[in-house]
Amino acid sequence: MQAIVQNNYGTPDVLSLKEVERPTFTDDQVLVRVHAASINAGDYFSMRGSPWLVRFFVGFPRPSDYILGWDVAGRVEAVGSAVTKFQPGDAVFGAVSHAFAEYVVASADRFAPKPANLTFGQAAAVPTAAITALQGLRDAGQVQPGQKLLINGAAGGVGTFAVQIAKALGADVTGVCSTRNVEMVRTIGANHVVDYTREDFTRGERRYDLILDNVGNRAFSDLRRVLTPRGRIIPNSGHGGMSYVFKGFLLAPFMEQQEQPLTITPNGRDLAALTHMIEVGEVAPVIDRTFPFEEIPAALSYAAQGHARGKVVITMHEPGLSN
Repeated sequence: MQAIVQNNYGTPDVLSLKEVERPTFTDDQVLVRVHAASINAGDYFSMRGSPWLVRFFVGFPRPSDYILGWDVAGRVEAVGSAVTKFQPGDAVFGAVSHAFAEYVVASADRFAPKPANLTFGQAAAVPTAAITALQGLRDAGQVQPGQKLLINGAAGGVGTFAVQIAKALGADVTGVCSTRNVEMVRTIGANHVVDYTREDFTRGERRYDLILDNVGNRAFSDLRRVLTPRGRIIPNSGHGGMSYVFKGFLLAPFMEQQEQPLTITPNGRDLAALTHMIEVGEVAPVIDRTFPFEEIPAALSYAAQGHARGKVVITMHEPGLSN
């Protein structure tokens, strides 16, 4: 099969299209033919080898034919003998590793049936970003109806899902984004939108029960200023902001305001919950651009600039596979 592989760390030039062995599967796994994939921040962190810790997962001192990618949508090609929930031909989507290839293998519980009202391309935009938003708000944030919630980075992949999921959970949502994205963030459900090029939300009068920070560009003390006395900060960024994360842990025993760590666990149960939200019209993926499979390096270069509106999607080159 063909895959986009990485044999060094750096810019998209370290990626190449290569013929590799099709993955084998065990009794509890599913083999899926990939129709579409999407890009997440973790892909370009892994490509760059930064933060440095990722090198212990991707390859040390350098990767060897490592396949990037975390999100897929496609059709089941084959199933292991212990798998009962899927059969060949089923349309599925999931958060799995090594997605930038013609086939992927993962445990059956990492997949769910594709939402009926989405194309494969749209479905591939959902898994990692939407699960991050769902688990960040519902589990780590424990969002309750009527709470005031701020999403810093509301126009990105996680942010666009977070705005919609927070609204579905009954929150009063403020989204922070750039000027060009203000109308889009309002359209997907934000009650209030702050244009960060014109206004500093940490200096405003509004107070929030929860801040989901997808950017990591503000100090913990700045974010604390606009929290309610028992408010929470959920950090979700590999771009920076680690100083306030560590400071939050150190100060947590001495104050009621908290920095809540966010650990994401992809699973079919939450994918099914997202499918319900999508099929009833509460949530829809926002897609910035779509690239063909062979142009994944260009897609990563574009996404790594940090200005994509929603998600960047990859579709396989065979006609009809994105539908």
